[in-house]
Amino acid sequence: MSALDWVVIGLYLAAALGLGLYMGRRGSKNMVEFFVSGRELPWWLAGTGMAAAAFSIDTPLYVTGVVARQGVAGNWQWWSFAIAHVLMVFVFARLWRRAEVITDAELTEIRYGGRPAAILRGLRAFIFAVPVNVIGLGYAMLAAKKVFVALGLASSLPAGLGGDPELAAVIIVTVLTLAYAGVAGLWGVVTADFFQFFLALFGAILVAVMATVNVGGLGALRDQLVARGLGDRMTFFPIGEASELAVTTFLAYVGIQWWAFRRSDGGGEFVQRLSAARDERAAERAAGLFNLLHYVVRTWPWVIVGLVALVIYPDALAPGGDPEIAYPRLMLEFLPAGLLGLVVASLIAAFMSVASVHINWGASYITNDMYKRFVHPQASQRELVWVGRIASLVLAVLAAWVAFNAESIGTIFTFIIAIGTGPGAVLILRWFWWRINAWAEIASMVAGLLIALLLYVPTIHWENAPMAALAGYIRPIASLGNAAVLTITALGTAVIWIVVMLLTAPESDVVLDRFYARTRPGGPGWKRQRERTGLPPLQDLGADILSTLWGVLLLFGVMFAIGGVLLLRWTDAAVAAAVALVSGLLLLRARRREAAVLARGAR
Repeated sequence: MSALDWVVIGLYLAAALGLGLYMGRRGSKNMVEFFVSGRELPWWLAGTGMAAAAFSIDTPLYVTGVVARQGVAGNWQWWSFAIAHVLMVFVFARLWRRAEVITDAELTEIRYGGRPAAILRGLRAFIFAVPVNVIGLGYAMLAAKKVFVALGLASSLPAGLGGDPELAAVIIVTVLTLAYAGVAGLWGVVTADFFQFFLALFGAILVAVMATVNVGGLGALRDQLVARGLGDRMTFFPIGEASELAVTTFLAYVGIQWWAFRRSDGGGEFVQRLSAARDERAAERAAGLFNLLHYVVRTWPWVIVGLVALVIYPDALAPGGDPEIAYPRLMLEFLPAGLLGLVVASLIAAFMSVASVHINWGASYITNDMYKRFVHPQASQRELVWVGRIASLVLAVLAAWVAFNAESIGTIFTFIIAIGTGPGAVLILRWFWWRINAWAEIASMVAGLLIALLLYVPTIHWENAPMAALAGYIRPIASLGNAAVLTITALGTAVIWIVVMLLTAPESDVVLDRFYARTRPGGPGWKRQRERTGLPPLQDLGADILSTLWGVLLLFGVMFAIGGVLLLRWTDAAVAAAVALVSGLLLLRARRREAAVLARGAR
């Protein structure tokens, strides 16, 4: 990298740090300001922040690798979550804003009562604040290191931190991120994220354009893929011999994965943004903007780069090749001085966005759901803000430790993902069925843990003889493939929590009435609570589910119409555009129906 590139990166880092610190005056007032921006966040800032939270430094490399190995259809591994994310728009966004919580763990003591609810809140807060969050941030640090290594920055950086200059650079960037995330709270995070997201997006588009021009344009790209026998890599669904995405795996993604995951009801770090929105409509619009940016806008620059990599770097598909490295290789080969620095800065921006989200989100669990709830309930607002800052520092240090002990992080991260794959159905149903109780949710978390142990721990090499024997017995289960693992996890967890729910008492009428009065969900599951409280629902669940169906078709219709144009697949583009048009009109009809029903109920 040239001196000009380093100047561009330095200017970006200074601007990001200055902007984040400038917002520190607002975030320091109290805990609500620090973690949910005083519930005054405009929808466009909240929605962009959600998109930035899902844009990590390794995301372009990941998509490039997926496209190279499995074609465009391989992206269904993350496209399938669009179903849950559209459900978040029409079903859950208003409910989360109405609940007025700071974290999703806080909701447990609103939805449930007594000691089980307290146990669940503490358990959930600890699991997601420490192991899940710390390993997630540590994984992001390792991904940043991989990018720096691929870009060959070792020769440009001073040795340090154990003789690992790339990781030293990652730690430095994390410290800068911690400076504004720990001082300004969510205000600093989302404000910086707004600019960082569009810088990261601009960088992705720039790499895609420069790479495509190099191969002669989109038409030449298509022709070269066809000539190499890779035409099937451009299809949107797993059809053809070139696609390595099995149809059963595809069906598991779209039929199971989205509702079985621990964020199926929009939980996790997204709750912060939804709760921080100015009102319910703003929360809904923020969720809609996130879907637009995350799926429609960001997908295709990465996909195009992956397809170009197949043409320029055929060695990436050879045994031992690493197609993910094609992304930084394209950057180094085709970007001139200055622009290279700008794109590197865009990747650093993506890392800083994810790092700030993990730091602030994890600190919110420790402060709100652990310290304030169990350690010092009478703590002052000033004390809680400082606890949040200290927690931010501790989480960053723990993540750095994880990054330095990187040999087993891949296995552990996969294991953490597995833990969260089972409880999704409970998280959805607790909003709409009074019979779900705290023990059912606890059972779903524990079941997910046990099934993850059975499916993933056997992949670790054990020296202990009894454990090695057990691993050898169970290992065939883990080798069944993604479809079987998803099915076993989801259905196994469901059986356990349903049995536990039926064997334990429901929540008391006082707790159920309190939750219903606060959130007012629709559907038949709260009929008795509606009759006792005399409060009509503030949601037409049937219309919202119908809106979700049309919304999913609209989202994929628009996304595939754009993809069809870019890949010169005109029939696909025309069909997708027609689907988008029809589903868009039906969506408007469903929204009008709900508005009319709720208006009648209000009268």
